[in-house]
Amino acid sequence: MLSKTELKYTLALQRVPNLGDASAKKLLHKVGSAEGVFKEKQATLLKIDGIGAFKLKSLRNTSLFDEAEAEINFIDQEKLSYSYFKDNDYPEKLKHCLDGPILFFHEGTIDLEKKRILSIVGARKVTTYGTSFCQKLIEELAPLNPVIVSGFAYGVDICAHRAAMDNGLQTIGCMAHGFNQVYPKVHKKYVSKVQENGGFISEFWSSDAFDRSNFLKRNRIIAGISEATIVIESAEKGGSLITADIANSYNREVFAVPGRATDSQSVGCNNLIKTNQARVVTSAADVIYMLGWDISSARKKTQQTSLFVEMNDQEKVVFNYLKEKEKVLLDVIAIDCNLPTYKLASLLLGLEMKGVVRPLPGKLFQLV
Repeated sequence: MLSKTELKYTLALQRVPNLGDASAKKLLHKVGSAEGVFKEKQATLLKIDGIGAFKLKSLRNTSLFDEAEAEINFIDQEKLSYSYFKDNDYPEKLKHCLDGPILFFHEGTIDLEKKRILSIVGARKVTTYGTSFCQKLIEELAPLNPVIVSGFAYGVDICAHRAAMDNGLQTIGCMAHGFNQVYPKVHKKYVSKVQENGGFISEFWSSDAFDRSNFLKRNRIIAGISEATIVIESAEKGGSLITADIANSYNREVFAVPGRATDSQSVGCNNLIKTNQARVVTSAADVIYMLGWDISSARKKTQQTSLFVEMNDQEKVVFNYLKEKEKVLLDVIAIDCNLPTYKLASLLLGLEMKGVVRPLPGKLFQLV
């Protein structure tokens, strides 16, 4: 936690025009503190690689401190918390992003320590298919207790937040404005519930103008805070594609939901897959497999908390088939149960997480 004085200088540094977070971090690493940056001789700062006179020309502007003091008053008034990039509570994944914010604000009950974190983004004009897929995906992932991050916007964003809360998961809304407003206003009804099941984060001040460029800047946090970004529907151009591009630049996994070639809201996802910028995701099994998540804890939890396992019709077909066998190869189950291998793999994963099926070496499966 920064002292009040260091917070003021850090906020002022964040406000220096044309500086940027990557350059601000260079200054902080070299000098040691934001207060030191402002008090250091400019000749010394100019020796830092990548720091030129253009970036430092506003460093002596005293109005920066007046703005910082005003924002501190707002922080105190709203009882906001904040995370500094050198602090332990700063998200681990975001620490590895050179342009991650030096400081951001948050409210709610956010807990990211040792958590699996996924960002889910997509079209604002989401289709019925996109909504259904998003809900099903999060429901299938729920036993692994991931944190779901999105932008609290229309369409896929709010669908992801709601699905996370419906399944008892923590969810985080990453905002493109300060905490003095809610956008879109129609989502104000979800604010308190999100705060109870996670919360909101933003690097923007209460005095910042609401601008379209804020969304692009916000997207780097959505991409950087998680280990993977999942795009569920996108037109040929859109903010979710920018988030996917940023995630790729951070060497994070990107997944996209494929759609029909004729569907306008699937063009973006199909292009991501076609150009090898995203992996295909058709179910939670794809995400779990590609991220190498260990599902044993989820299986144990399900076994301990449920005496009667609920299964859909296809799961029942597989279950009843395996009841008559000792152990069976994946391909044999697919043939005998008349199921495509990709679909069967998803069903077996679901049954495994429910504590019903056990995988064996050599693609063999048996009932527990």
